[in-house]
Amino acid sequence: MVGVGVFGRNHARIYKELEQQGDAVRLVGVVDPDLDRADAVASEFGCRAFGSVEQMLTTHSEVRAASVAAPTIHHLAVAQALMEAGVDVLIEKPLAPSLAEADELVNLAAAHQRIAQAGHLERFNPAVRATLPLLTQPMFFEVHRLSVFTPRSLDVDVVLDLMIHDLDIVLCFANSPVKEVRAVGLPILSGKVDIANVRLEFESGCVANLTASRVSTERVRKLRFFQPRQYISIDYGRQEALVFTVGQDGAAGTPSVNPEIKVAKPPVTSEEPLHAELKSFLYAVRQRSTPVVPLEDGRRALALALDIVAAIRAHGQKANLASIAKSQS
Repeated sequence: MVGVGVFGRNHARIYKELEQQGDAVRLVGVVDPDLDRADAVASEFGCRAFGSVEQMLTTHSEVRAASVAAPTIHHLAVAQALMEAGVDVLIEKPLAPSLAEADELVNLAAAHQRIAQAGHLERFNPAVRATLPLLTQPMFFEVHRLSVFTPRSLDVDVVLDLMIHDLDIVLCFANSPVKEVRAVGLPILSGKVDIANVRLEFESGCVANLTASRVSTERVRKLRFFQPRQYISIDYGRQEALVFTVGQDGAAGTPSVNPEIKVAKPPVTSEEPLHAELKSFLYAVRQRSTPVVPLEDGRRALALALDIVAAIRAHGQKANLASIAKSQS
């Protein structure tokens, strides 16, 4: 486990749990330049602590797989060292700070024949997995991801911090190239954009409205979409999906207030998404199979997120937001 901040520690926790549950995996060690933090996590989960990837690789040449949860700016250097040493990698989102570095990661994985997975956690949310078989032709999305303010991840805009989860899901569900991006965003409590609203139009005619905020007073993680004769609502936090169907296709559901509309709740097996994600990664490593979320998908979500950041910047310049904020400070 490379990088054991808040989220990296959770990776280490899950790997240790899998080991204790009899899965064919052993948590060898954790890597972090903050040795006090590395020592604390290593002590908690019964493994060794290292100050660098190079130190870990020199000590443990049998390492076969690693999660990378270091700061995004270090993803390329860390993943390159691992892949060149024959280690398969799961790289947390966002995949890289730029498309050039994302492309280099994709090329490195191909050149060294490494299993490489992008860490888009919501793909493994049970509600999302239960919805995949129901997709026909999504035409309109409404997505809200609201979080209370924390000092974590303030080095990136809310688009790359939070919204990128939903961008990956919408891209996966819509399955169509993006035609147009319109966006507005504002810094509220940090020097980066803390709240953003985006409108996407796809080549298929599908439209998506997304809102992300890290300065909300409540925590909301919901995605809703409409397709012919159906409306589907996903609550990421509750791991629940509701399906509203018009006509005979909804016959198996429960009648709603309108007898023409039937309501159904697809069966969902509750599971911590990170647990499912790491199990899926390890399966791909053992089977030498394509991961559920290959690096190309991480690159696609990153490209759209960067386009949104650019659109927010352009809108801010057009609206002269910087001058207004300066006059009010």
